[in-house]
Amino acid sequence: MSQTVSPAVSVDIIEASQAHCAVLAVLHAQSFSVEDLWDEAALKQLLPMPGVVTGLAMLGDQPAGFLMIRCVADEAEVLTLCVARAFRQQGIARQLLAWGVMEAQDRGADHMFLEVSVHNAAAQALYASAGFVQAGKRRAYYPDGSDALVLMRSWGM
Repeated sequence: MSQTVSPAVSVDIIEASQAHCAVLAVLHAQSFSVEDLWDEAALKQLLPMPGVVTGLAMLGDQPAGFLMIRCVADEAEVLTLCVARAFRQQGIARQLLAWGVMEAQDRGADHMFLEVSVHNAAAQALYASAGFVQAGKRRAYYPDGSDALVLMRSWGM
């Protein structure tokens, strides 16, 4: 039995603003459990924080996903990455991640960190294919008590 994989699509990535928070909340709700959910109010607080930049992937006029990173000194952190259910397995997360790395480099970061659930094999595979390696583990990181892997990618010295 063969598996069909949708071809990669090309998205436009725009920098999200406060005006996009309702859309970002809908996208986040499609990717995270209620315990981990960021609602519109939380996103409105996060977006203007120092060092935070958010890329919103648009497929035509449809919001397809977003990536939020925070850059401080020579370090960047992925705060969240999500893709709408209807647009998964089409290369959008990979494009958002590449955008985030470029944004972090432009802001002077030499490396990027993120946490990913030990149970999220698809996300782990995405990050590994993008050059991230395990740098640690956070025990009982998530509300359900599960662990998170700490992944890192370096591009500096």
